[in-house]
Amino acid sequence: MADHVNLVKLSVGTESIDDMLTWQRHRSAQVKDGQYYHVTRMWPKREAELLDGGSIYWVIKGVIQCRQRIVALREIIGQDEIRRCGLVLAPEVIRTASTPKKAFQGWRYLTPADVPPDLGARQQTEDALPPELQKALAAIGVR
Repeated sequence: MADHVNLVKLSVGTESIDDMLTWQRHRSAQVKDGQYYHVTRMWPKREAELLDGGSIYWVIKGVIQCRQRIVALREIIGQDEIRRCGLVLAPEVIRTASTPKKAFQGWRYLTPADVPPDLGARQQTEDALPPELQKALAAIGVR
């Protein structure tokens, strides 16, 4: 059994995995080291478990569709002097079985029972189904 935990987060405003990656590449070009990180207000209390192999699972259009490994947490101090957490993410995106997820604010820990399985190697390179179709299939239990 793994000693790590995972997070789940809405990818607000994105329409697809490719759309999310385009946004991440754009943001990466704006930081000094070019390493993408997702800024969040709250610092995970389970940091050690998160950094021991944890991932962030992205919800796009109401469906968990993919994950990225969390490789580090970076302290970010905003212009407002408030400390935030930068989740430093591996550039590789691993597509997962489509799993419906209702909207929520911020991020949540994802329980091991709720972690969707990764898609097989062949499925990683296939064109993704439209999000609406993924959501409908996931709702009836088709992964």
